[in-house]
Amino acid sequence: MHARIHFVNFTRKFTFISVVFLIPLHFLKLGFNGWQIGFILAVYAVAPLVVSFPTGWINDRLSMAGVIRGALLAQGILLILAAATRNFPLMTAVFLLLGTANNVLDVSLQSFFYKDETAMDQNRKYGEYTFWMGLGPALGVVAGGVLTNVAGFETVLVAFGGATILVFLAVGSFDHQKFHAVSIRDYGRDIFRGKTLLFVVFLFILALHWSVEGTVYSPFLERNLGLGSFPAAAYIGGGLLFLAVAAVLFGGVKFDARLNKRMMLVSMFLSGAGFVLMTVRPPALSFFFRVVHDVSDGMMGVTIAVFISRLFGRRTIGGSAGVLLSIQILGQMTGSLVFAPLGYRFGLQYPFLVCGSLLALNALFGALLFRRMEY
Repeated sequence: MHARIHFVNFTRKFTFISVVFLIPLHFLKLGFNGWQIGFILAVYAVAPLVVSFPTGWINDRLSMAGVIRGALLAQGILLILAAATRNFPLMTAVFLLLGTANNVLDVSLQSFFYKDETAMDQNRKYGEYTFWMGLGPALGVVAGGVLTNVAGFETVLVAFGGATILVFLAVGSFDHQKFHAVSIRDYGRDIFRGKTLLFVVFLFILALHWSVEGTVYSPFLERNLGLGSFPAAAYIGGGLLFLAVAAVLFGGVKFDARLNKRMMLVSMFLSGAGFVLMTVRPPALSFFFRVVHDVSDGMMGVTIAVFISRLFGRRTIGGSAGVLLSIQILGQMTGSLVFAPLGYRFGLQYPFLVCGSLLALNALFGALLFRRMEY
């Protein structure tokens, strides 16, 4: 069953997340300005704020397989539709629906993995999960860059949309699903605890830098570092490949609560430092610091997933983890509205400088937070 989850995560991230990384350059060619790009990618996060918890609740009580298959089909059709869309209002609507489908997949696949009770080391379990989540976009961005050079970005959207529909056709049922009668009060007890609320702040700050990667990352590589579409795709994909490898290597380290806590904070700080320093020239040096950021993100992804799996009970973890994902999406949406206009007006390096500094400060906040929290 793990193999099927990893297959779905790899292929959907190969197609969709690579599109998100490269789409700002397409938007610029369509004539969209900085605030429009930021608005589209902020709206992309609005629907997930509404659907994350209901999706998790459905995962806890009713179904995961049907939800996963329906969201895959919707995402494939919407990617193809995006290829034919040229104006700002329609593109905003398409990305609103894409955000919904992607979030439904994130919550449902995450819920399935959190609920799985296979006896294996927790670092290894979530290291493998993070590896396949990172490997998909790493290879997808490079493939998208090559295909863009050869046939144009509209072809990328159609090809990746078609591939997502093929995944929908290939994925069957998911066995061993366990459901429970869960009340809203149960979720309230999970979320409205002091340690959970403080962790929410930690995740919100972490998610701010995702908005930078979705709005100004590829234009920064093109304008500030002078990289063409394929070198920029190789830069992005290479960094993500290091993220995936770091996740699976750290997953090979036997779980230890104190070590995991330290690694979460150290990787948060190094992630921020790498994010700031990737603004330097030449491109090779910038890429080195990008690797520092992505390696740190890979380790951090494992440690945070393990923490969430231990924070909530199996009966309610679908809905409760969905709420945490909503908070991260809110951070991404907030960042899109702030950092895209900042970058396109004053300089594309500034969002990296600000968000990287916030990540480093978040490590200090985490050190205070986890002094009083069990991992």
